[in-house]
Amino acid sequence: MGIEVVRIPVLSDNYVWLVHEPVSGETMVVDPAVGEPVLAKADELGWKITQIWNTHWHPDHTGGNAEIKAATSCIITGPEAEFGRIPTLDIQVKGGDKVMLGEVSAQVMDVPAHTAGHIAFHFAEDHAAFVGDTLFAMGCGRLFEGTADQMYLNMRKLEALGDDTIVYCAHEYTLSNGSFALTIEPDNSALVERMAQVTAMRERGEPTVPTSIALERATNPFMRAASVGELAARRAAKDAA
Repeated sequence: MGIEVVRIPVLSDNYVWLVHEPVSGETMVVDPAVGEPVLAKADELGWKITQIWNTHWHPDHTGGNAEIKAATSCIITGPEAEFGRIPTLDIQVKGGDKVMLGEVSAQVMDVPAHTAGHIAFHFAEDHAAFVGDTLFAMGCGRLFEGTADQMYLNMRKLEALGDDTIVYCAHEYTLSNGSFALTIEPDNSALVERMAQVTAMRERGEPTVPTSIALERATNPFMRAASVGELAARRAAKDAA
């Protein structure tokens, strides 16, 4: 039996992911923006939080660290390159490292660009990746501390995980991302179909993530960019939209 994942919507558009490994009973939180709703959901499920994994230092990904740690004595793991910006961090990791949740392992991937030390966590056996703000449904993170070259490489790294990989990102940006994607590829039939589905889902108040590598390869203008220059131009256009 692999991991179980529960989505917790917080703030205006963030998702926190609660990840449970049933053999050991361990439960991990990915990027807790806040503490209370996460603790409440874990309590509701009867899951004991033992770890937090941070993908990057931004406060809407680490803001709940201290409260959850105080309540659970959990261990917090995050990017070595951003250790100085995450004061609650216990364990520092970088690309190529392995992290364990009970009986299940995940590979750490370096995916800098949104922040200089951004990482992602890939559970190969469970075909799941927790990508923070690097890859979104039909979008990618802003290049706050990195370059288009880095983000282009990130797209290749994530694409290589395989079409069946489920991608757990940290925000509900899908509708606006898709609207922009249509300005890039208005004749992409997969994109047109997906946007119709996403629009209906949001009208019903339903979440649109997680997504998958297959979906992103078919509809994401940043993953589909043919060159660094094309990705850079698309990112600049999205930022100005």
